[in-house]
Amino acid sequence: DSPKHIITHYVSQEILIESIKRLTSSIEILNQQFNGEINHDIITKINKKEISYHHKNIVKTNFLKVIVDAYFVYKFDVAIDDNIPHNDAIITLYKTDMKTIQLLERIGINILSSRIMDETTILLRPDELEILKTKAPFLISMAVSDLSEITKDDFEFINDEAIGINSPKNEPTIGVIDTLFDENVYFSEWVEYTNMLPDDIPTSTSDKEHGTAVSSIIVDGPTFNPHLEDGCGNFKVKHFGVASGTSFNSFTILRNISEIVANNRNIKVWNLSLGSKLDINPNFISPEAAILDKIQFENDVIFVIAGTNLSSGETITRSIGAPADSINSVIVNSVDMNKQPSSYTRKGPVLSFFIKPDISYYGGDVDEPTKVCTPNGEAFVKGTSFAAPWISRKLSYLINVLGLSRDIAKGLLINSATGWDKQQHDPSLVGHGVVPKQIKDIINCADDEIQFIIEGISEKYDTYNYNIPVPVVKEKHPFIAKATLCYFPACARNQGVDYTNTELDIKFGRLDGEKIKSINNNYQTEGFGSHTWEEDARKVFRKWDNVKHIREVLTGRNRELKAYDTPLWGLSLKTKERLEEKFGEGLKFGIIITLKEINGVNRIDEFIRKAQLRGWLVNKIDIDTRIDIFNTAEEEIEFE
Repeated sequence: DSPKHIITHYVSQEILIESIKRLTSSIEILNQQFNGEINHDIITKINKKEISYHHKNIVKTNFLKVIVDAYFVYKFDVAIDDNIPHNDAIITLYKTDMKTIQLLERIGINILSSRIMDETTILLRPDELEILKTKAPFLISMAVSDLSEITKDDFEFINDEAIGINSPKNEPTIGVIDTLFDENVYFSEWVEYTNMLPDDIPTSTSDKEHGTAVSSIIVDGPTFNPHLEDGCGNFKVKHFGVASGTSFNSFTILRNISEIVANNRNIKVWNLSLGSKLDINPNFISPEAAILDKIQFENDVIFVIAGTNLSSGETITRSIGAPADSINSVIVNSVDMNKQPSSYTRKGPVLSFFIKPDISYYGGDVDEPTKVCTPNGEAFVKGTSFAAPWISRKLSYLINVLGLSRDIAKGLLINSATGWDKQQHDPSLVGHGVVPKQIKDIINCADDEIQFIIEGISEKYDTYNYNIPVPVVKEKHPFIAKATLCYFPACARNQGVDYTNTELDIKFGRLDGEKIKSINNNYQTEGFGSHTWEEDARKVFRKWDNVKHIREVLTGRNRELKAYDTPLWGLSLKTKERLEEKFGEGLKFGIIITLKEINGVNRIDEFIRKAQLRGWLVNKIDIDTRIDIFNTAEEEIEFE
C-alpha cells in the first residue's frame, strides 16, 4: 500500500453532528436504493434525472457530494498518539480558537510563559503531561522528549608540535552554537566565547572537546589538514556554549538560538554541529528544525547543520536525527577521501520527500580521520560534526567576502557538488553530491562552460525572463544545461508532511514561440491536456521542495539543439501557495545556471557580448576585486 495522507480538521460540534447525520442517511440510501454500490455512470444518470431520487433526510446534491468525497477517504478517526515520552516533553497542540495558556488552564494545567515557545508548542513536566493525556489526549498533535543525547564523536589524542597563528584583523565572523569552548587553546584570540549554561551546572574538560574542535576547523582548519586547503583563509568565531558533552535540553536550546540570532544580526552564517541520537519522525518536522526554519525565513541568515552519526558499533544506517531535518538549513553528511559515504553516515529523506542531506564533505573516517585542536591538544576525529565547519567556511567566504546573497551562496555550493554525469551515490546518503575542496572551484567553471547567476524577488504568480541569448552555431545551440534554484520559504510544522508554504516552479530552456521547452520536460503549468498527478509533480519536478536542481546528462552522444525562430532561452518561475496567506510575496530566490558546450569550445565572451546588447548588466565575479572591496569596507578609520 502507498502511504496515506492524514488530514486533521478542527470543526465545531454542530458540524460534526450534521456530518454524522449526512453520512448515516447516505449509507441508508446507498444500501436501500443502490445495493451498496454506486459508480460514475449512476451519478451521471441521477444528475440527468434518469434515475429518480426522492429522499427527505438529505437532498440530492449533498448525497452525491458525500458519495464522491467518501470515495477518496480511506478512513476517518480520532488520532491518539500512544508514543508519548514519560519525561519532560515538547508538546505541539492542535490549533483552536482558544489561546494555549487558557486552554491548559481549563483542564487544570498552569504553566509559565517561559515554557511556551509559540502559539501551539509548549514544554510540559511529566505530571502536567499526564493530566493532558487523561483529560484531552485528542489535543496532542506531536510530542518529543526534551532531553536529547548528542551523537558522540570519538577523539584520538595525539602529541604533535605546537601550532601558532597571527592575531585576527578584519576576517569574517562565523557563529558557532555547540558544546563549551576552552579558552586556553592557541587560537583563542580568534574566538569570542559565551557560556549559555546556568552557573550551577558542573562542567569538565570533556564538555569542551566537541565545541573547541569544531571552532578549530572554522578558524584554522587547513593548517592541520593541508590536504583540505580551501583557499578561504582564517575566520573569527563567536562561540555560544549551549550544551554539555553528552546531552542537551531541546526547549532551552530553542529559546537560546532565537535569542542568540536576534542579538547578533551581523553574523550571517551559523554552524550547528549538535544532533540527536534518535531518528527523526517520518510524519512531522522536529521542534528544533522548525524553529531554525522560522528563524531563516524571518532573518537573512543561514545555518549549516551536521547530518548526525551512527553510534559506535552500529553498522546499519538509519534516519538522521534532529535538527538535521531543517529544510532551510544546509545539512552536511560526511564522505571519506574517495568520496564514498562514511561508515557512520545516517540517511534522509525528510518527511519521505525532501532531499537531506543537501551536500557532503570530508569529515574523516577510520582510515583517514580529520585533525582538530581540543583542550587536550591535537586529536584525530571523524563525524559529520567535522564536515559541517568546512562548509560554514565556504558559505561565509561566499557571503561575507564575495558579497553574494545566501540564496546564491547555497545554490553555488549545491551546483558545484553536481556534475554532468548521472549521480553515482544514493541522494539520501550524500545529498546532491560532494562539494569541491577549493573555493575557486565553486565559483569558477570550466573553459567550455558558461555559468551565470540570476537573483530576484517573487512578486507575482509568474516571474520570467524570455531574453537569455545562448550562443547559436549554424542555427543550433551546442549546449547541455543545468540549473539550481534556492529559496527560503515560510514553513508550518502543524501542516505535517505539507511543511513548506510556498512553491516556486522553475522552467528553463529554449523558447519555442511563447513556450519554454524546459530541459527537464516540466509540463506542470502547460494548461489544457497537461495534467500532472501530485505524486508525480513531487517525485519528478520536486514540487514544494525549496531546492530544485535540474540538469541534462552528458552522455558523449549529445547533439546540438535546434534554435527556433527566436534563438533565445527563457526562464520562468511560477509561485504557488499552499495556504490562504501569501507567504510567497516578496520571497527572494537565487538561480545558478550552467551551460556546457558539447564540443569543448569556450563561448563565454560571445554570451556576455550578446547579453549586453540585449540590455543585461553583466557583472563578473572577480575574486581578487571582491577581496579588495571587502578589505576596504572592513578597514578601521581613525579620525585625528
